[in-house]
Amino acid sequence: MADNVASLFRGTAAHSPSMAALARESDGVGPIDFCIPCNPYFPTPGMFDELAGRLREIITYYPSSADTITAELCALLQLPPSCVAMGNGSTELITWIDHLLVRESLAIPVPTFGRWTDQPMETGKRVDMFPLMESNGFALDPAQYIEFIRARGTRVAVICNPNNPDGGFLSRRAVVNFMDQLQDLDLIVIDESFLEFADAESDPSVVEEAVLRPNVIVLRSLGKNFGLHGIRFGYLVANPALAGKIRSMLPKWNLNSFAETVVFMLKEHGQEYMESLHLVRRDRLDMARQLSALPGLTVYPSQGNFLFVRLPVGAEGTVVRDRLLSEHRILVRECGNKIGSSSRFLRLVVRPETDVRRLVSGMEQVLYGSRRGAAVPELGTGTSYSSGTAAVDRLISETNGVGMPLAAQAAAMPSLPPAQTWPGPAPAQAPTGMPGLVPAPAPAAAMMPPQQQPARMPAPAPPQQQPMPAVAQMPGVAQMPGVAQMPGVAQMQPAPQMQPAAQMMPQAPPMSAVAQMAQMAQAAQAQSQRQQAPIPAVAQAPSPAAQAQARSMQPPPQAPAMPAMAPAPAAGLGQTGMPGLRNRGLTAAQVRGRTEPEPAPAPQPTGWPAAGAMYNQVG
Repeated sequence: MADNVASLFRGTAAHSPSMAALARESDGVGPIDFCIPCNPYFPTPGMFDELAGRLREIITYYPSSADTITAELCALLQLPPSCVAMGNGSTELITWIDHLLVRESLAIPVPTFGRWTDQPMETGKRVDMFPLMESNGFALDPAQYIEFIRARGTRVAVICNPNNPDGGFLSRRAVVNFMDQLQDLDLIVIDESFLEFADAESDPSVVEEAVLRPNVIVLRSLGKNFGLHGIRFGYLVANPALAGKIRSMLPKWNLNSFAETVVFMLKEHGQEYMESLHLVRRDRLDMARQLSALPGLTVYPSQGNFLFVRLPVGAEGTVVRDRLLSEHRILVRECGNKIGSSSRFLRLVVRPETDVRRLVSGMEQVLYGSRRGAAVPELGTGTSYSSGTAAVDRLISETNGVGMPLAAQAAAMPSLPPAQTWPGPAPAQAPTGMPGLVPAPAPAAAMMPPQQQPARMPAPAPPQQQPMPAVAQMPGVAQMPGVAQMPGVAQMQPAPQMQPAAQMMPQAPPMSAVAQMAQMAQAAQAQSQRQQAPIPAVAQAPSPAAQAQARSMQPPPQAPAMPAMAPAPAAGLGQTGMPGLRNRGLTAAQVRGRTEPEPAPAPQPTGWPAAGAMYNQVG
């Protein structure tokens, strides 16, 4: 079966083979589907029973006209029918947009949905592809995209929000600003096919802007949201002139009877639909946490109903895909045939927890199994691909060859924008001998008692003096077991103008952490000598002159003993001081693209989720 399935994937260009074709190659029983991005919770079992009971009627007779079905959908979503055109899937609408409204060129960030790159090229248009950088987590920078469009002279611009396959999301404000900056273009298309699954904003759609602007189309999907890809129905929203131009070219019966039946059923099931979206969002968070715990696997933040993941170093996506299918009956989307991606990336559809556990177990066996043919090759004879090795590979790969800041480095960079926050989990321990990959040492200020810690403000520059040896080089310290290896000790320098701790009197001002450490070292050395010498040495009390000299050399009590430093990063696996990075991988805020605290959940509406009440006043 594996060879036949592999040939099916090779013949699908930028898309996946159909589930029907896969079922025919596997004795009529399809695999667990982590490939086709549809809603697993909708329609409800009761709705499927109703459809099954009406099957004979549905497939026997013609459907109503597209205008009738569109009017019913617009009443449900509170949209003016003059601003809506329904198609036999969003791909039909993309085809007509290309034929009617794209004259010479189209710009699109890549990787993205394949029809946005393939369709214009099939009709001889120039497609300007703006690359989304792996080093930036595939986040789209609208300002750079606008510069690219201007430099290329592109006449049509497209943004998929969220983007497929990475799930990248732009706020409503950013999209509106993008449209404002490009008012002179022939057309701007905002593809919101997966926006129903987003929860980073309460109202992220720009449909209300589309009906008021002369050059904007918003594309929406129904099959993905309603879990009914086979029905093939979607719609676009635009000003009446644009929507009417598309609508006039569509066949009168371009929507089938299944689409009509579902659209007229929806008004009775608005609450179930809202609950299904909530369950998908919950499962997305749980699935991201479980996958991000796999060694060497990177999970990117997503606002869609899928997750974009990068396989560990050495893993080949086609091998992982074929073995998951043949050995575990799990279907995943390998993204090597997507422009701007490679076979090191998978797109995994969000599914319920039971299926996710099976996916994680299968990936563990395929990626890290010690048997011959594991997708991640063993690094040496007799050495399995351990979690520690995967952590090293992960550190190397996260730099992406262009200096992508690691978690420990990024913690000290407050100016780093949220879009560049690295989404993967931090490794348990950084390898030694690799520049830039060693965690920052704990500052000496973190070792002081609370009452002796310096104020967190810039301290006055210490006076110039001859350099003193580091604490790890002081007599007795290097011989103490474990002291020289303590975090931060090897890098600590004594405070300026500080006498050795052995010469300080008990009534002297509070000592710095460095002096305390030196005193501890001297005491430990003296104790060791007392245990070895037959006659203990008697400590001589300092003279009054020495006491006065020691007091005069001490800094004033109110002045900090050393420059103030940032708090030490918390110890523990994955805790690097970077907000949101924990040992289990992504937090909810990261997966949702948020940087602020989670808002309180909004009350669930009881009726169908309208696209916007403002449309009651339009047309």
